[in-house]
Amino acid sequence: MSVTYVKPATVLVVEDESLIRMDIVDCLEEAGFLIAEASNADEAINILQSRADIRLVFTDIHMPGSMDGLKLAAFVRKRWHPIKIIVTSGHTEVAEDEVPFGARFFRKPYNRPEVAQAVREMIAG
Repeated sequence: MSVTYVKPATVLVVEDESLIRMDIVDCLEEAGFLIAEASNADEAINILQSRADIRLVFTDIHMPGSMDGLKLAAFVRKRWHPIKIIVTSGHTEVAEDEVPFGARFFRKPYNRPEVAQAVREMIAG
């Protein structure tokens, strides 16, 4: 009988507030995901350009840098179409048509188990 090892999926967390980033990173690591971290869209794009293992981008909307999370989400959808996207904000309510097709929105403070489940479902689908 052989055992097949399945490598956990990698999620890129893009959040400029370090305490919030640490919290969602802990949540997703506890759920079994590998994590890459960025504090703004520019760092996120550099990571995406250098790594082929990112399966989902979890991004805040309001961040410093050349683009906000909604622009990052649109850029990711256009350049890396298979990557799943979750957008989050504690300041802005986002309508379904404001995020790229197939992306999801979570309002902060988010429910950690709901976010982990959404990531599981999106990566599996």
